[in-house]
Amino acid sequence: MSLKYSRNQEDAEDVLQDSFLIAFDKIHQYNFKGSFEGWLKRIVINTALQKYRTQPSLYLVQEEPMYNEEIHFDESTIEVNELLELIQKLPDRYRLVFNLYVLDNFSHKEISEMLKISIGTSKSNLSRAKQLLKKALEDRKKKLEKA
Repeated sequence: MSLKYSRNQEDAEDVLQDSFLIAFDKIHQYNFKGSFEGWLKRIVINTALQKYRTQPSLYLVQEEPMYNEEIHFDESTIEVNELLELIQKLPDRYRLVFNLYVLDNFSHKEISEMLKISIGTSKSNLSRAKQLLKKALEDRKKKLEKA
C-alpha cells in the first residue's frame, strides 16, 4: 500500500514504519466498526499524504483544462511491478491524485479535502497523470518493438 504512494522503496518503508507507529499509538481509537484493514489503510494513506504535504517538492497548483485521457495497454505485455514503477515516476502531485482516485476509489471531493486543493485541480491533476502514463506506456511499447 505505501509503495504506490511513494517515489521509491525507501520512502515506502518510512511511510509504512510511521504508519505502524501511529496505528499502535491510536489502536484504542479503533472501534471495531468496519474492517481493521480499512482502518489501517486509511492511516497509511494519511501518513503518506502528510509526508508529501510537508515536503517542498509537492506543489499542487491549478493546471491546464482537463482532458479525458483513456489509457489502453496490453496487460499481457506489462507486469504489475513495471506499471507501478511508471506510476512512481509521476510527479508527486499527479501520482497522489492518480492513486487516490484510480487505485483507492476516492472521489475528487474527498481528494480535494485530503490534499487541500480544489476539485478542479484534482480533476486536472488526474488528467495530467493519465496523459503522462499514456506517454510512458507508448514509449515503453516503442522501446520493446525496437528490441
